[in-house]
Amino acid sequence: MKYRWSLAPPQPLLAGQLAAQLKISPLLTQCLLNRGFSEPVTIQSFLQPRLKELADPFQLPNMDQAVERLLRARENGETLVIFGDYDVDGVTSTTLLLEVLGRLGWQANYYLPHRMDEGYGLSRDGVENCLKKFPATLLLAVDCGSTAVDTIAWLKQRGVEVIVLDHHQISSPAPEAVALVNPQVGRVTPCAPELVADESGAHGVARPTVAFTELCSAGLAFKLAHALVKRGRETNLPGAAEFDLRPLLDLVALGTIADIVPLVGENRILVSAGLERLNTTQRPGLIVLKHVAQCPPKLGTYEVGFQLGPRLNAAGRLETAEEALQLLLARDEAQALPIAQVLDAHNRERQKIERSIFEEVSGAVRAKFNPQTDFVIVEGQLLWHIGVVGIVASRVLQEFYRPTIIVGGDGDQWRGSGRSIAGFDLAAALRECDDLLVRHGGHAMAAGLTIHPDKLDALRLRLNDLARRALKPEDLQPPLRLDAEVGLDELTLDSLRTLSELRPMGQGNPTVQFLARNLTHQRPLQRIGSAKQHVKLWVTDGNFTHEAVWWNGGNESLPVGKFDLAFAPQVNEFNGRRAVQLKVLDWRAALP
Repeated sequence: MKYRWSLAPPQPLLAGQLAAQLKISPLLTQCLLNRGFSEPVTIQSFLQPRLKELADPFQLPNMDQAVERLLRARENGETLVIFGDYDVDGVTSTTLLLEVLGRLGWQANYYLPHRMDEGYGLSRDGVENCLKKFPATLLLAVDCGSTAVDTIAWLKQRGVEVIVLDHHQISSPAPEAVALVNPQVGRVTPCAPELVADESGAHGVARPTVAFTELCSAGLAFKLAHALVKRGRETNLPGAAEFDLRPLLDLVALGTIADIVPLVGENRILVSAGLERLNTTQRPGLIVLKHVAQCPPKLGTYEVGFQLGPRLNAAGRLETAEEALQLLLARDEAQALPIAQVLDAHNRERQKIERSIFEEVSGAVRAKFNPQTDFVIVEGQLLWHIGVVGIVASRVLQEFYRPTIIVGGDGDQWRGSGRSIAGFDLAAALRECDDLLVRHGGHAMAAGLTIHPDKLDALRLRLNDLARRALKPEDLQPPLRLDAEVGLDELTLDSLRTLSELRPMGQGNPTVQFLARNLTHQRPLQRIGSAKQHVKLWVTDGNFTHEAVWWNGGNESLPVGKFDLAFAPQVNEFNGRRAVQLKVLDWRAALP
């Protein structure tokens, strides 16, 4: 077994009761129970996400102060500059706010930092260059700024006020922004359910209010836009009454999926509506990008996360995200096409650089890796491209399943990114290494840092010591979450259509995965692919048979005799024929 299998406890009685009440399948109900949904009203809300269930944006911390300061800037004719980040979340947030503020009468410019020259976030260099280009009295930091204590204090001394719109962890003390709009300021407590009109117009339907502590910056930008329009309608702000927020949801879906935040609560509502917008978008840059990326006619979270997102990210990873933003702002397809082609070329270059560094790191780690003592992987090298070290860290983590930090650069300061596993808060661990680092910040599962290269060995030792105290041996085998044990007869096109009601799936709402026991091969397996790297199997329980595919399973130990199979069910469409197919995740010898 490659994974540590974790089968969710079956709840047949409760699942049956809820299935009968809600008129859905018991298998779907079990999957919902596994995701924490056990009340009919919350299940209905989850399966039918609606924009009207979005909570009041003014429930977010300091939203009122941010809106008031922005309205005062508009009234006084102040110039505002939006300081974004160079990833997809930052670029989509900046695009959204430029569109909203511009149409509602603000004088707004934007600035995206250069990854290589100015580093991550609201850095002093980045801010100085920003204000040289766009002198302003108000700066709106988007997707950054929650730890920029010194930079924001420096700006304050120079008469520039800062609004921070961000979702990353906040430093202690927090920066002295005029408004710090960040869900991390304090967990938002859902208010009592509202009484709202149902579809027929009758009143008295209880609607659960959704907490929004997991919004990314694109979601927060949408909430800020909502708050501005709402307050604008109350104060007769020109343009607010007729402003339609819904066309912005394509940007929100892009940023939310690309930032890998949980697709539950408000994120599920925004992404569900946003994917519909993406599939019918009139935004020229996205129409062209979908064509260049060779996306299928209908986009889901996979296409956004693995086809559109990487191309929008590529320019910012290598240099500046300016081209990605220009694509989203393009007025027509003729203007957008050459930009999309450049981003596609950047993405191919990024893949080449990433592959080269990963092979170096993987080979070096494999030569010395001791699974008994190496709890954290820390690797760095002169001239490793800092724009791809985060992706490399993710790939190294997948291979060795250890918290991983990869750093690179030149000069006496290297920059890097880290990715973690469940049970090890990477951002908190880096705070314990503050004396070894120039700067750091991020989340429990992903963080960034700057370090002098001579401190790299000390960082590795310190983090390994912290991880040895925090992690148990079983934490170091990757878990495989399984929703239910099923019989092969339960896997039909109709049952898979029912399970598709869980979409959009992603972080926080994972793909459905099942266990089938006591299977055998119905016919000999077949190696497929240009390098015979994939394996096709036909598995049977004696009565029913399904085709299964193990992608990149050619070098794995293959099932023999009687075996149990962990898999994700999917629909295979080929030559106009649709059939159930099992995507193999792992196998083990059949248990008695």
